[in-house]
Amino acid sequence: MVRTVKNYDILKFGFNSLTQRKLRSWLTILGIIIGVASMVALISIGEGAQAQVQSRLGGLGADTFTITPGRERAGGGFGGGFGGFGGGGASTIGNLTENDVRVVKTTQGILYVDGIVSGRGSMTYLTESATVSIQGVDTDVWRFMQTTGLASGRYLSPGDTNVVVIGNNIANQMFKQSLTINKQITIEGKTFKVVGILQASGGFGQQDSVIYMSADMARDVLDLNNRNVNSISVKVVDANQVGVIANQTASKLAITRHVQGNKQDFTVSTSQSIQSQLSSVTATLTMFLAAIAGISLLVGAIGISNTMFTSVMERTKQIGILKSLGATNNEIMKIFITEAGLIGFFGGVIGVLFGVAAAGIISELGVRIGFQGAFTAVIDPYLVIFAVLFSIIIGAVSGLLPAKRAANLEPVEALRYE
Repeated sequence: MVRTVKNYDILKFGFNSLTQRKLRSWLTILGIIIGVASMVALISIGEGAQAQVQSRLGGLGADTFTITPGRERAGGGFGGGFGGFGGGGASTIGNLTENDVRVVKTTQGILYVDGIVSGRGSMTYLTESATVSIQGVDTDVWRFMQTTGLASGRYLSPGDTNVVVIGNNIANQMFKQSLTINKQITIEGKTFKVVGILQASGGFGQQDSVIYMSADMARDVLDLNNRNVNSISVKVVDANQVGVIANQTASKLAITRHVQGNKQDFTVSTSQSIQSQLSSVTATLTMFLAAIAGISLLVGAIGISNTMFTSVMERTKQIGILKSLGATNNEIMKIFITEAGLIGFFGGVIGVLFGVAAAGIISELGVRIGFQGAFTAVIDPYLVIFAVLFSIIIGAVSGLLPAKRAANLEPVEALRYE
């Protein structure tokens, strides 16, 4: 009478084999643990970086776009082909002027336009000094274009002179004693009063570490004698039309600046275009990290295969006994594939736990050393499920050749094996 091996018995065979060879089993499982933990931790950090980019770029405002001097010849833009954020290749550099600001204001659908003067200067508060970023803005419109709220004080108003609004980092972290409103500071030898402190934004562009003043005062502080601007910030009436309006603005500027075609020397960027390209970069980074973790899994898979070949040799007599009792080649294969799958399962589950813990530790470490959430990990439940299932598949596939070898053993030869 031919006996069939039930699935429960197959599972029990595999589990018993692992428990009887504990040290070797754990060393093999360790290879899968390292691979899965690496995959979960690295992908979670990559996803977290992407989420952080999305969050920070959200602070730019969906109804705004920015014009800057210079154009990437080999970079991807949006719309009609003018330069976008990032990209590679050589750059054509030009200057933006107040005349360009006036041209931009004539575009239909635009609500506010701010010609920004920027640079770096030395700031002194009490007995401490530091180099800070300075932005000179149009005080008539700047408060309407701000996406960062006030922690205290007020925004800049028309006619303001010798007053500034400062970022949260400058107020609370740059100096030993915190800055508050109405305090006096010195910038490049000129005295200013702090009338406003912005809330901490953690936003793209490092707004938390900038001092804002009127454009005329910024030119005086930075010793700029020309009427150029470093960038032009634009707010539109309808956020859904920001791409169209940006294209129209670019066309107007190209005509008035006589720089059409390949001579174009400025870049127009919307928050959506920047977000899309940076998201692409972080997605590529995540895939790269996953590939690195995949190498660890491959090493673990080789370890499983090696362990299973050894197990087949050690259990040759047992295979002969099972075959003499009527076990089929298919059932013998199932026993060894199940055993390999169990190695993958235990390695996957433990690896996920270690990966989640590692991602959490790296996130906490990033916050503690001042990266403002730059390493915040995002644990996707689907990633956890995929990691466990993938490790089971890796284990089963790694055990396929050893299982086939076991199944092909002749019963008589297997029983004679010493």
